Amino acid sequence: MGLVDVQNAGSSPSSSGSFSWGFQSLIRRKQVDSANNKPEGTQLAKELSILQLIALGVGSTIGAGVYVLVGTVAREHTGPALTISFLIAGIASALSAFCYAELASRCPSAGSAYHYSYICVGEGIAWIIGWALILEYTIGGSCVVRGISPNLAFFFGGEDSLPAFLARVSLPGTDIILDPCAAFLVLVVTGLLCVGIKESSFAQAVVTTANVCIMVFVIIAGGYLGFRNGWVGYSLPSGYFPFGFNGMLAGSATVFFSYIGFDTVASAAEEVKNPQRDLPLGIGLALAICCVLYMLVSAVIVGLVPYYAMDPDTPISSAFASQGMQWASYIITAGAVTALCANLMGSILPQVSVGTLLAFTVVAISILILRYVPPDEVPLPLSLQDSIDSVAFRYNKKEIDGNNPEDPPLCTCCAVDSVEHKALEDCHLHPGDAQASLGYPLIMKEKDEDKVNDKRRRKLAAGSIASVCIGVLLAASTASAEFLPDLIRISVGGVGAMLLLGGLTVLLWIDQDDGRHSFGHSGGFMCPFVPLLPVCSILINVYLLINLSLGTWVRVSLWLIIGVFIYLFYGMRHSSLSDAVYVPTSQADEIYRSSSEHLS
Repeated sequence: MGLVDVQNAGSSPSSSGSFSWGFQSLIRRKQVDSANNKPEGTQLAKELSILQLIALGVGSTIGAGVYVLVGTVAREHTGPALTISFLIAGIASALSAFCYAELASRCPSAGSAYHYSYICVGEGIAWIIGWALILEYTIGGSCVVRGISPNLAFFFGGEDSLPAFLARVSLPGTDIILDPCAAFLVLVVTGLLCVGIKESSFAQAVVTTANVCIMVFVIIAGGYLGFRNGWVGYSLPSGYFPFGFNGMLAGSATVFFSYIGFDTVASAAEEVKNPQRDLPLGIGLALAICCVLYMLVSAVIVGLVPYYAMDPDTPISSAFASQGMQWASYIITAGAVTALCANLMGSILPQVSVGTLLAFTVVAISILILRYVPPDEVPLPLSLQDSIDSVAFRYNKKEIDGNNPEDPPLCTCCAVDSVEHKALEDCHLHPGDAQASLGYPLIMKEKDEDKVNDKRRRKLAAGSIASVCIGVLLAASTASAEFLPDLIRISVGGVGAMLLLGGLTVLLWIDQDDGRHSFGHSGGFMCPFVPLLPVCSILINVYLLINLSLGTWVRVSLWLIIGVFIYLFYGMRHSSLSDAVYVPTSQADEIYRSSSEHLS
């Protein structure tokens, strides 16, 4: 940057500039957590190893997806092709996992997608994500724990055989059902998580290990039954795709939600011993294990029983019972209970995190922002104002005079963009050559031209990212809007496709920002095939979002409207960044050093 542009984000807006102030509040971004800006005493204990991360990810992912969804999706969408649906959904999830892995490696702090979007996109989007997914994780945890009660009742002899103090109670005159057992389990799991991440991760590892062992039992025992009695489910006259290719894709969109949970690994980033190495491995291995288990279990179950005869509530245990292995139902039911408990831990643990499709989309956009237009300003607290003014003065003087007359002669040929230039005798060139370079004004002119070109490139990249997002939204919307006339669908879809392909072409053509190398914690995992992979992830996630039911969107929209009003009338003015002073990224470390020197 040229002259230091220091702005106080919390200054009171005038009436003429209130709109501008409000917009700036929406896009203000926080700094990547580091040793400089992390308040003392707020850091979480680094206790998690790679094996604990894998257990956390697998336990948070495997649950209702395999024990409940298998029957419903096979009956209504896929038939025997359920295995391919799980594979397609796993590949789609892997795209998001790559994006998560890079951001988790660069920004290893609690918060997951909320944290990443706050750093890369802005406060407004981060608030929306956090607000929407508080609702989703709450409902998700409730659904999971409500699923435990019927399975637990199996051990007491049936659905109505639970002890009276744990039995479900219906409120007279309403459709509301109270589930004391579910409430008790939520309190127990929450208490376990509050004990500490090390203890809760150990419990999760034990439960997950037991669950995986039971799934392996299902695969082996089910495979034996299939080869002994014949694969009835694969011998149907309707074939492998009874609902067609579109039915298989619809099944993929449904079982996609079975993979939600690997982001729990990212939410625990601040508590990982070696986040740069372990986070990408933990996310990738957890997702791979879940995908393999899902595919093998589904391949066995849809082969044992015709898809139309599968029990939608207990598909696995009922499949074994139909083959004469009633005793196996007890083992599988125990697996369902342990899986749902582990899944519940993953649903409650992210209440220091956020996830699912909306977050997946913003995480992919964050990767594009990080690579092409990384933040060039960072917020610093007002307590550093003296250091900020001091460093700003030095930078302005260097910008105007070239160098401080009191400083020794500095080299402009080897570190022109760094905070501190090398002295002539330390230059990698011959001192005479370095001294000669000081006499050439073309160096400063080229430096100014580089700044102008970089600003032009950043504007072009930002516009291209916006073009990709708008194009994806238009193309995915028209592809799903079968109720619209063909002319409108083709016209709007064509515009969306051109915006998408045009923006992607520009991103492929221009260079990525050099600042990506110094953003956050360097030396970790880098997402491959940028921008192609993040754009594909955005397209798939938006398509799945648009295809959610109308009732879902109505309920979520009401919740989002409430969240928007809370942010506009409270959150915006009480933000932790409301009194922040924004300075160029290149000056932040020097300001912290200057502040430390003053304190010492």
